[in-house]
Amino acid sequence: MDSAVADLTAVWLTLKLATVVTILLLFIGTPIAWWLARTCSALKGIVGAVVALPLVLPPTVLGFYLLVAMGPQGPLGQLTQSLGLGLLPFSFPGLVVGSVFYSLPFVVQPIQNAFEAIGERPLEVAATLRAGPWDAFWSVAVPLARPGFITGAILGFAHTVGEFGIVLMIGGNIPDKTRVVSVQIYDHVEAMEYAQAHWLAGGMVLFSFLVLMALYTFNPARRQGA
Repeated sequence: MDSAVADLTAVWLTLKLATVVTILLLFIGTPIAWWLARTCSALKGIVGAVVALPLVLPPTVLGFYLLVAMGPQGPLGQLTQSLGLGLLPFSFPGLVVGSVFYSLPFVVQPIQNAFEAIGERPLEVAATLRAGPWDAFWSVAVPLARPGFITGAILGFAHTVGEFGIVLMIGGNIPDKTRVVSVQIYDHVEAMEYAQAHWLAGGMVLFSFLVLMALYTFNPARRQGA
């Protein structure tokens, strides 16, 4: 495959992965963030620690255990096989699962902080107006927590784009299937193709800068120093 075509394919696959993962994380992370922000359960510390584990674990450690879990003898692997889905490792769906786990805290924590910043008063006012919990959540909590959702979506997307260790562990290096930008850069460097590596790496640096600039410029909470 031509190098330029391989680079473009890796970029497209990376953007596709980051988009799918970000959407899934917003759906999965929002109820987790809401529960962590509102609960007084003794399990809050445990759940919060589990969510935050990817922040301190080496990506290869998390990738290894996910690889085992999704393998033929693992619980996730046996489940997907029983459902007729086959095995997830070394496939795009496997990359999605691994990326969801690895980027989870980058979405949950900003949304949780935004929910906690709302306080009780707006929800109490909504309750006096006969709004049920579900209605109060969507009409009061979610709009007020919008900066947290913006931050979480941006960080989740950017973090997924920049992943390397976990995608290499779970997806390997399969062209057109699991070879994302970070792995493509690694391949160029390994082959001593530094010019191609510079183009992709420079693009990643520019992308990261634009993401951070957007985060600090357009997020209302950060503009106001909240």
